[in-house]
Amino acid sequence: MAQYFEVHPENPQPRLLKQAAALLTRGGIVAVPTDSSYALVCHLDDKDAADRLRRIRRVDERHHLTLLCRDLSELANYARVDNRQYRLLKTATPGPYTFILEATKEVPRRVSHPQRKTIGLRVPEHRTLSDLIELHGAPLLATTFIPPDETEPLNDAHEIRERFEHELAAVIDAGACPSQPTTVVDLVPMGTGGEPELIRQGRGELAPLGL
Repeated sequence: MAQYFEVHPENPQPRLLKQAAALLTRGGIVAVPTDSSYALVCHLDDKDAADRLRRIRRVDERHHLTLLCRDLSELANYARVDNRQYRLLKTATPGPYTFILEATKEVPRRVSHPQRKTIGLRVPEHRTLSDLIELHGAPLLATTFIPPDETEPLNDAHEIRERFEHELAAVIDAGACPSQPTTVVDLVPMGTGGEPELIRQGRGELAPLGL
């Protein structure tokens, strides 16, 4: 049964987040609140955890997974970013955006897109999640928590625990979060002189991106 961590939304208790981080290190899947909607996260270097993450969502290897990073400098370790791309990233992070970028060798090939060698990257603006990433000590592999055969992401911690308690190691409850997924933008075309491409309109506004 999934553990349930109820934390303060503005000052999350480190003791509880350390317990959640320990579950991630041991290969657990954890449902976490974000600045868009709930997401499923796991340890980046755990193949079995990544496979289970995909099975819960029922997505294959062509579905872009996302790395949740602490800041832009960490993001740049896992994605190839030129000056033009970096300037755009700087205007929209932290925030409810996911950017598709070319993965570096720091990203295991099994979690990047099999043909494009790309990965989703984002820096969330959510205190609990930021603290969890910090305690984990590395980016978290993530996907928006949209259940199979549904179109809307989950954003209620109690519902998540009731429906998925046997598939998750833990659920973190930091109060209500938005019910919209992130805005997804492909920045790869910018690397060859093109323009960013909108993949999904979500909570993130398009104006800061010039779209």
